[in-house]
Amino acid sequence: MRPPLLPEGVLRAALAVSQRRAFRRLLAAANTPEETQQATLAGIVAANAETLFGNAHSFPKIGSVQHFRDAVPVASYEQLRESIVRQEHTGEPCLTAERPIYFSRTSGTTDAPKDIPVTMSGLARIRAQRRLAAYALAQGPPLLKGRILAITGRTVEGHMPGGTPYGAMSGLLQQEQPALLRARHVLPQTVADIDDYDAQYLAIAACSAADAGITAIGTANPSTLVRLLGVLNQCQDAVVDAIAKGRLPLADALPAGPQPGRARALRRLASRAGPLIFADVWPQLAAVVTWKGGSCGIALRQLAPSLPAGCAIVELGYLASEVHGTVNVDVARDACLPALGSVYFEFAERDAWESRAPGARADLKGLEALELGREYYVFVTTVDGLYRYDMNDILRVTGFIGRTPTLAFVQKGKGVTSITGEKLHEAQVLAAVDGTLAERRCVPGFFLLLADAEAAGYTLLLEGPATADWRDSDVAAAVDARLAAANVEYASKRRSGRLAPLRLRRLRPGAGDAYRTHCVAAGQRDAQFKYLHLQYADAVGFDFAGLVAAD
Repeated sequence: MRPPLLPEGVLRAALAVSQRRAFRRLLAAANTPEETQQATLAGIVAANAETLFGNAHSFPKIGSVQHFRDAVPVASYEQLRESIVRQEHTGEPCLTAERPIYFSRTSGTTDAPKDIPVTMSGLARIRAQRRLAAYALAQGPPLLKGRILAITGRTVEGHMPGGTPYGAMSGLLQQEQPALLRARHVLPQTVADIDDYDAQYLAIAACSAADAGITAIGTANPSTLVRLLGVLNQCQDAVVDAIAKGRLPLADALPAGPQPGRARALRRLASRAGPLIFADVWPQLAAVVTWKGGSCGIALRQLAPSLPAGCAIVELGYLASEVHGTVNVDVARDACLPALGSVYFEFAERDAWESRAPGARADLKGLEALELGREYYVFVTTVDGLYRYDMNDILRVTGFIGRTPTLAFVQKGKGVTSITGEKLHEAQVLAAVDGTLAERRCVPGFFLLLADAEAAGYTLLLEGPATADWRDSDVAAAVDARLAAANVEYASKRRSGRLAPLRLRRLRPGAGDAYRTHCVAAGQRDAQFKYLHLQYADAVGFDFAGLVAAD
């Protein structure tokens, strides 16, 4: 059985004692972003000046931001891969003076995954940021009153050729949390180690549903919670039976032990008309901390009706395998402040970056030059050996704290397609499909818009319920019209006939889960998985033909 929880006030007080000064320093640094960022860059350059990369790019001579930009080109992971592999194989200081202690593995643009080095210094910076985030969260809704459902990836998935472990950074950071926070988690780390996708979700469902006192849920992507809700309903008997016995089939005992009373309560809830919702299972749930930007908004709209009244949805922040970029310092406003003292940031205006000539020199700017409401591609330099690294992410300036912009994720940069010059953006697709279905009082399920160059047009694959007056041709025409209204080049190409009318193909229930399972099996992180709702038909890598519903 689990030990009793310390009172929420004790935990809040402990966070205040350990983090209040650091939090105030971060807010003070926001008044001088240019100076703070210059100092951050100088520290990173000095720490790695005598590496092979540092010597090749004149790190010992760099005395200003402009010197750094002149000496170091913008780089992708593939341009750094050889140095990362060489340092791991030989121990030579190729990118960092410190040898990496861990590699955060994520999916790459090629078949090979990306292994992002993490040094002891880098981990210390990330750990400090997450503790600041915990302090800020504690100032918001009463999410620390009860237990926490934190869904993360596997900490150690294997070892590199040199013996360094690799895995999901989310799992490592959960282990690095203060003991007082870890004691509130309902999921043991062994759940993340379950290989079978369905068995893992069944374990998550049983471990979490066993505890009615969950007040906070944390996971990177809300689609994980949509999947969890489906498991709670589709596998009710298995979940409730596991809770009653305190054990999953062929698995370890549940942390809470046998709970026949809780099992009976869940059976009563399940016997009512309608599916189970999170408000039934966790009536005290105060907050869900997750990504809210980009395509995550679709999953959140699916999830929202399931939450208790008053449950807050809080932005997790701009976090990726390569960089922990922001801290949500004001959860009421989702004001996410860049990690000024840990990461050096550069930005390119979205339109300028997307319209640049191939091979053209990048004209990047610092945080201090960003403007409210504008969208930018982000490039990061870290102590872990990423220098002017192209994240291929688009961020938007949402406001300012002091003189520092707060940032929100918009979409991946590759969420852009162009068959004949229309440059359609994923954000435009999300708005068009969501708006069209909202008019018909439908919440979108899984959908994907495929750009088919051979057919010179777009096909919308859509899984989800249809209303009585639904006609697929009307929905296709409405989405087509919204795209034309949002994108003048799309409208021009449609008028000229260079783009064919948008087509709609309905998918059978479960198609989205099947696609996600395929992507996870191919190496994408389940906990970090994002649906890319706009892709090229010849690059999607999954055969939807057998999942198209009969007309």
